[in-house]
Amino acid sequence: MKHVVYLVLLTCASLVQAQSPKSFVGTIAGFRAESAQIEIRPDNGDAVIATVGPETLAQKVAPGSHDLKSVQPIKITDVAIGDRVLVTLQPGTQNMLRIVVMPATEISQRNDADRRDWDAHGVSGIVAAKSGNTISLKTRTLTGESQAVVTVDDKTSFKRYAPDSVKFADAKSSKLAELSVGDQLRARGEKTAEGLKVAAHEVVFGTFLVKAGAITAIDAASRQITIKELGTDKTLTIAVTADSLVKQMPSFPGMAGPGRGSPGNAPPGAPGGLGMPGRGAPGGAPGGFDINQMLERMPVVTLTDLKPGTQLVVSSTKGADATHLTAIMVLGNADMLIQMATAMSNNGRGRGDMGVGMGGPSMGGMMGGDLSGLGLAGMIMQ
Repeated sequence: MKHVVYLVLLTCASLVQAQSPKSFVGTIAGFRAESAQIEIRPDNGDAVIATVGPETLAQKVAPGSHDLKSVQPIKITDVAIGDRVLVTLQPGTQNMLRIVVMPATEISQRNDADRRDWDAHGVSGIVAAKSGNTISLKTRTLTGESQAVVTVDDKTSFKRYAPDSVKFADAKSSKLAELSVGDQLRARGEKTAEGLKVAAHEVVFGTFLVKAGAITAIDAASRQITIKELGTDKTLTIAVTADSLVKQMPSFPGMAGPGRGSPGNAPPGAPGGLGMPGRGAPGGAPGGFDINQMLERMPVVTLTDLKPGTQLVVSSTKGADATHLTAIMVLGNADMLIQMATAMSNNGRGRGDMGVGMGGPSMGGMMGGDLSGLGLAGMIMQ
């Protein structure tokens, strides 16, 4: 009899679980107005087409919220493509019971404000040394190497990027002992007037890679890019997630790709022919050129804007499989960036680690160029 009761309880539990509302987190990918449906791309899984009805409850929550205590009611028509959402479906159907929205515009505004604050009160670079509570950073710009110093204390919070994750939200609590020479680091706190010293309140660090190569295939459905790595001819698979940043450099007139001409063919006007002003070394040191600022100005594109055969540079956290990378930033049409690395190596300035950006191993064999420190954004602060 006990066994029968146990089986009945298990069956009931299974039925209750099967009838529980299904909730998932994702991004709004499109609308089907004629059928009152919304396409959501979950963080994990295939796209979901959810139907909006009179019973659908639409709410909004501010970026950075970790609970639903502060939700506010909104109209379903306020939802926009790119919004982050928590969706709850009616059991056994695609009917939407509830949608909690974190608007993409507000996320962008929050990230921009946070980024400005990190720029104003922080420094970044590759860890060159650590001694006691002092961390020495080096930053390689196109005009030379700069150094910065970060001091920490027992109140400083440390976070480390997780392997195979591009999300700052996935960064784990860490400590000074886990920081290693060669890691990329950003620190924010009390910054001196010259901008080269910070008494850190927050430290975020990680081990990153930069890879470059020609695109051989693009699978938009699975959001994967295949490249042939420069210098090794290895096939690398790049996973582009909702958190990855995809950008593309413009095609400058007269620019020659790697092996097709001299780096001097790039447009004149700035180091490496970029013709763009930069922040310079940390703190805005005169004469420096900050490639991070240049990359921030590059337009955001979609996977469909990238084409097979073009040169691509990708940054990634260091994961378990060296041939499969999860992209932090993907930069298409990157011939000029590769030329800059080549030129710096040929000038005797680019051997080994070239400073702020990615750290990690050099490109090795890539015509003498090393992209490991050219500043391809290693950290997405969101």
